[in-house]
Amino acid sequence: MTTDWEAKFALWSKPPGKTELDRCNNTDTAVKNAIKKSEKLKARDIRVFCHGSYQNNTNVRADSDVDVAIVCYDVFFPDYPEGTTAETFGNKDSDYEYSIFKNEVEEALVDYFGRPAVKRGNKAFDIKDNSYHVEADAAPFFEHRRYSKDGNYLSGVGLIPDNHIPFQVINWPQQHYDNGVDKNNKTGRRYKSVIRILKSLCNEMADNNVSKAKNIMGFLIECLV
Repeated sequence: MTTDWEAKFALWSKPPGKTELDRCNNTDTAVKNAIKKSEKLKARDIRVFCHGSYQNNTNVRADSDVDVAIVCYDVFFPDYPEGTTAETFGNKDSDYEYSIFKNEVEEALVDYFGRPAVKRGNKAFDIKDNSYHVEADAAPFFEHRRYSKDGNYLSGVGLIPDNHIPFQVINWPQQHYDNGVDKNNKTGRRYKSVIRILKSLCNEMADNNVSKAKNIMGFLIECLV
């Protein structure tokens, strides 16, 4: 029996269907509602948004969980140029620690989704799926600022794992999204289709017990492409 690879690649190149995308959107909305209902968090400057493969439109049908960022902009993790300090830029320490923020996010998610649906992980909270929304990894972040000597800075996000290994994880979701859109436009919209094809191929190889295809992160495939 032979495989019609052209037809299979054409199918794999497409994003998940509308029903699955609606459930992804519902997940984003549900997490936003959970944060809004929290008495401890609703007064803070918090932005909730999807990031990762769903936001970048590189998710595939078998991997339609959603990565949700819960970012507090009241506090930031700084990265200063050599020879400068917080005082150089007029910044000062905050008494609102990241560990307190993560605990308050956990409380908000449990109050909204219920304890059985929320599992605390080292970096993020796993929110179980249901008929209304897909599974989600909801990660609490502080803003991360990479300063230049002129006082300007790049804005990303940062978190501290519970086990402090590594001590801090830094991501650049907006820059990653913008770069992906730019590359997709420059390649006649082939870039993201190829990512989906290779992710689906990797999943099929793993399902067929090809050991080297197992435990490969989708983000790695996206970066390699």
